[in-house]
Amino acid sequence: MRLTDKTTARLRLERGETDRVWWDEDISGFGIRLRDGGSRTWIYRYRIGTKQRSVILGSATAVPAAVARKNASGLAARIRLAEDPALDRDNARLEADNTFSVLAQQYLETRKAEWRPVTHTEITRHLIKYAKSLHRVPIAAVSQRNIANLLNVIAKDAGDVTANRVRGSLCALFGWAIREGIRLPEGNVAALTNKREEKSRDRVLCDAELRTIWSACLEDDYGAILKLLTLTGQRAGEIAELRWDEVGDEQIQLPGNRTKNGRAHTIPLTKPAKMILSRFERDGRTCVFGRVDTGFNGWHNCKQALNARIVAAGKSLAEWKPHDLRRTVATRMAELGVQPHIIEAVLNHVSGHKGGVAGIYNRATYDKEKREALNLWAEHVMAIVEGRAATVLPLKRA
Repeated sequence: MRLTDKTTARLRLERGETDRVWWDEDISGFGIRLRDGGSRTWIYRYRIGTKQRSVILGSATAVPAAVARKNASGLAARIRLAEDPALDRDNARLEADNTFSVLAQQYLETRKAEWRPVTHTEITRHLIKYAKSLHRVPIAAVSQRNIANLLNVIAKDAGDVTANRVRGSLCALFGWAIREGIRLPEGNVAALTNKREEKSRDRVLCDAELRTIWSACLEDDYGAILKLLTLTGQRAGEIAELRWDEVGDEQIQLPGNRTKNGRAHTIPLTKPAKMILSRFERDGRTCVFGRVDTGFNGWHNCKQALNARIVAAGKSLAEWKPHDLRRTVATRMAELGVQPHIIEAVLNHVSGHKGGVAGIYNRATYDKEKREALNLWAEHVMAIVEGRAATVLPLKRA
């Protein structure tokens, strides 16, 4: 029987039958399957070596017989060329299961042991938070345009530097996926996108701006973090993810796996810094701020709210970033007479006086000098925010 819409419409199961296939007389392997539940399905069956395989060509109620016949003929031609359509279909399903989210999680888990915790946290933020719009898309279907559009949005909302960092993480993910045997038709699409020009910032906050930011801070995690950044000059991530086991009575001790340069770092605590930390309870927490085990990560929304409070108070403040506080501490400490190598020690820099050969042989931590410098700076900051004269005179350089 030649299978057409007219001939198949008359087909019925015999009493007691639950499943039956009628085969086409012209196209070998082309048939229609009826089941007692009422379904009618076009199928194509063929043999590869000793294995018999089947391909479903669609429901007979939705796919006309002429279309099913054409598709079956196309499959027959492919089989004559030694292709295996069912295997291609299975591979396509596997590739569809390899969504961006699945591969990103595998990548993060695979590389976790190789990265410092701060690196793992940063790349997780790039792939899980910033690239959320790609999560449900099969990674093989992610296009260069998808990545470009994503990076454009990130650049607009978070800046060119953040967009470049996310781009770097995406490039690494796609490269890893390719090496893992994932077929990406367009290759590493992230690497084909534009990289934005990064301009070195030189923003240093003046006394009035420091007072404005400090006064706009609430008694919450974000406010405490900004104040500690102002008092210590440390990197934002190191304070935002500060752990209670790193906080002592007189100092913060960061292990090497929590610092950018991989070197352990001691931060003497001044009285104002200790007062800020004293407002927070341990209560079995791992981290001082934010989530119990991962720390604070609400920068964007909290900064917008702080800027809104500044405007509501009738004040204005030019665009600034939390990292500007670190640059401000270094610059203003120098103005107060703190020696450059002590400033570098406070900031845990390995360039300048501690770079190259000097860094190899000069292992001095300058703990006493760092404490003196931070006490001097803390008094200067508190005098600014309290609107009084500083009680400590700037250092005189030799």
